[in-house]
Amino acid sequence: MSAAEPGSWLRRRPRSRQSVRRPAPVRLVTRLVVAQAAAAGAVGLAFSRRHLPSVLITLALVISLCALAFLVRSGARGAWLTAVGFESVFFVYGVSRFVVARYVGGTLFALVVAGTLLHPAVARAYSAVPGGLSGHERGEVGFGDATGETFGEHAAG
Repeated sequence: MSAAEPGSWLRRRPRSRQSVRRPAPVRLVTRLVVAQAAAAGAVGLAFSRRHLPSVLITLALVISLCALAFLVRSGARGAWLTAVGFESVFFVYGVSRFVVARYVGGTLFALVVAGTLLHPAVARAYSAVPGGLSGHERGEVGFGDATGETFGEHAAG
């Protein structure tokens, strides 16, 4: 079968990184951050009343949330820590805006995303290492005996 035959594109194996299945909590957090960016942009631009500094702050917030969504999508532990930090900053900024201007904007959404990130199942999904490492690569000290077991395996039972 050649590539020119009709329907041959259906039989090809995907070569992109899209074939990598991420854990459900990682996909959930990614979608929440994207939704937060959309909501913050929509509410922020409607509230700005064409005031240039407000529009620029809103656009900077949306761009940073899109970058955060891209980072969170990786599923790495560092991405989780960065997301928790950024969402905390977004929440504090939202509370300060509420006190000064009675603007809620994305404050509640930041609280929801931060709460989701702090859920134990989500934290475990970001700390999971794909494809388990061998004992030596996990950092176990190799005081192996004739059977090839390491000290860490003896301790684990």
